[in-house]
Amino acid sequence: MRPRLSSELRSAARALRRAGALAALAGVLAASAGCSAIKPVQPWEKGALAKPEMLIEGDPLEARFNEHIYTSKEGASGGSGVGGGGCGCN
Repeated sequence: MRPRLSSELRSAARALRRAGALAALAGVLAASAGCSAIKPVQPWEKGALAKPEMLIEGDPLEARFNEHIYTSKEGASGGSGVGGGGCGCN
């Protein structure tokens, strides 16, 4: 049988749960407020994004090397670019 908590302890536990819920809500609101500050890329900024150093994979030679390792391990080729897979459907 569980011992009964005093009314002060029960009210303190409720207050802690309520404070935790409010803190979680404040965190979600702060995170969503940060996402609203993102603005689209302007046309004059796109020139900087088209530079080779802005590529996701970085070095093209290293990207080819990684693709070679991937295809060697998987036993298949392609699928990393545009087009269909190895099933024949496009």
